[in-house]
Amino acid sequence: MWAWAAGGWLGGLAWLQVQSDLPSLRACMAPALAGLPLLALAAWMRAMGGASGAWVQGLGLLLCAAALSLFSTAWRAQARLDERLPAAWEGRDLLLEGRIASLPQHAEGYGGAPGWRFQFEVERYSDPHSGVSRLRVPARVMLSGFAQPGLDAPDWRACERWRFTVRLKRPNTLMNPYGFDYELWLLEQGVGATGTVRLPAMARLAPASLLCMAHWREVMRSGIERTLAPGSAAGLTVALSLGDQAAIPAGDWQVFRDAGVSHLVAISGMHVTMFAWLMVAVAGRAWRLSPRACLWMPAPQAARWLGVGTAALYAWFSGGGVPSQRTIWMLACLALLRQLGVQWPWPLCLLAAAWLVCLVDPWTVLQPGFWLSFGAVALLMLQGEERPAAPPPEPGAMPGDLAALAAISGPGWRQRLLHACRSGMHIQGIATVGLAPLTLFFFQQISLMSWVANVLAIPWVTFVITPLALLGAIWSGFWVASAHAADLLMAWLHVLLQWPAAVWYVPVAPPWAQALGFSGAVLAVAPQPWRLRLCGVALMVPLLWPAPQRPDPGQFDLLAPDIGQGTAVLVRTQHHDLLYDTGPQWGPEADAGERVLVPLLRALGEHRLDALVLSHQDMDHVGGARSVAAALAPGRLFSSLGTGHKLLPKGLRNQDCIGGLAWDWDGVHFEFLHPQPGDIGRVQKPNALSCVLRVGTAAGHSVLLAGDLEAPQEQ
Repeated sequence: MWAWAAGGWLGGLAWLQVQSDLPSLRACMAPALAGLPLLALAAWMRAMGGASGAWVQGLGLLLCAAALSLFSTAWRAQARLDERLPAAWEGRDLLLEGRIASLPQHAEGYGGAPGWRFQFEVERYSDPHSGVSRLRVPARVMLSGFAQPGLDAPDWRACERWRFTVRLKRPNTLMNPYGFDYELWLLEQGVGATGTVRLPAMARLAPASLLCMAHWREVMRSGIERTLAPGSAAGLTVALSLGDQAAIPAGDWQVFRDAGVSHLVAISGMHVTMFAWLMVAVAGRAWRLSPRACLWMPAPQAARWLGVGTAALYAWFSGGGVPSQRTIWMLACLALLRQLGVQWPWPLCLLAAAWLVCLVDPWTVLQPGFWLSFGAVALLMLQGEERPAAPPPEPGAMPGDLAALAAISGPGWRQRLLHACRSGMHIQGIATVGLAPLTLFFFQQISLMSWVANVLAIPWVTFVITPLALLGAIWSGFWVASAHAADLLMAWLHVLLQWPAAVWYVPVAPPWAQALGFSGAVLAVAPQPWRLRLCGVALMVPLLWPAPQRPDPGQFDLLAPDIGQGTAVLVRTQHHDLLYDTGPQWGPEADAGERVLVPLLRALGEHRLDALVLSHQDMDHVGGARSVAAALAPGRLFSSLGTGHKLLPKGLRNQDCIGGLAWDWDGVHFEFLHPQPGDIGRVQKPNALSCVLRVGTAAGHSVLLAGDLEAPQEQ
């Protein structure tokens, strides 16, 4: 019955989260109107001695739980939406007083201006012109501030109280498939507006409180930055000790993604669980030294709760991110079930943990980490009986691989070390194969070197880099040692990524192929005969090798992604792809090419471009050119920038888009109409030099791409 109720709750929650609008109260209660009669029917059938009453009762519980889930989640979602900034107050200067509620993150504006980005808890607010505070401002906002010409970068610290003059706007995101949903992320964080601090109109009201955990986290970050030189090692040390993922450079994130080790370079469930397991081992041994303590509470129970408490403290110190919160609630749920003596099978225990996690944070079902975490645990539990036999553990030893690693100094250490290696490789192989469909579903790529990378990276990060990074709070020399260990890790990953086809990009498969792939992955790693496992591998083929749709001969598709201000248009024929402009650049390490165009093109199955057109030199048209060129290697480059222009991607030979230049692809005609020969180098206004491209078919369908052409040239 618990399984039916929890399944109904999760099903209703998942259905609501993918709707475009919140359902009405009538729609939320509709499942209950069907479930209540089923419960009554089940009670009557059980009273009459019917054998099928349990199934009817379970179905009724499922529908009633789904109705309750819909109602509660819709109510919470509406409350979050009501907290957002009213549209009437966008773009106005407001006076805010409050506290810096997060660890300020380094940021750069246009031209490399240094600055910070942080969350701000609003305590008082008013209109600086009228002085009244009748307007409604969200309780939490995301603010950014950058140094102005002639002024130093602002020095903001976590937990300080400030008075700011800010200009706010409502949360918004780019509406593209397969991309990061920034608006959803802000909704999950409870942030109702974003804005910019109007410098220098600000004043510090109070220093940071010594009771604020974020203050001590910032002190530790400052110590790391003073001890280590800026770079990969320092960023990784900060991320693993404090949970500040923004400290890792964008280039390093790409290395981690391609190597399949991104889950290791953030405060994830693995690190939180490691602390829980270590405390279980240490507390269990220490608790047994006191007979009085064992009489008050058995050592296994005490060790279990001390492990959960230690993991919660570590998660709190590291910023309390959503992945660590999810792990804490999962551990607490499983510990409570053990405390109550409930002898449930592991699928039901996992379902109960998922229900508790979603009850606390209903938006977690939209995060890839939720499905990857629970998917990995389910796969390992599913095949647990087939893992290599372990030597008998000592009383109070830690479970699994950590027990073998912690006991290698005792008798039979060679056998224990061998078992740890075998078990680690076995687990990593199961996770790599079993989670491949989920990885492709969320990220459209799979690292063919992830198994090799993780076999060494998991113990190296878990038992070397992370402990040294945390011990640096006692002595800074540990940070230096952690940085050297991080350099070795980066060198190892770079070596692996030099292999050909180290990363496999796969187009998005249709829903039927995704369903077959998920089923095949479970079958391939389950403890079944090898014939059935091979059948599971066969079921994964449509997901791993889909056939993306292309236009018919003589036709073309036109896709205009949402990139904000600027232009980016993709023209696709049966066998060729042309990208006209690449959108804007939002910062030194963020542009439309990296954030929008490359993920979209790879999801469509495009590994390279046949042609790239840069209409003119304005940054809202060429800002993402270098990211696109580095990822998709265009075969030809057309522009009006002239040879050797600093904005042109390096390594590509430029060809002027002179009027009259034409070619045909798959029955589709491409022709430049402007600029005219001699205009490039003579006309000074960039807009007047915009490349005008006409794409047409024999059937009379055509499109004219004109960049930012001025009125005289239009005529």
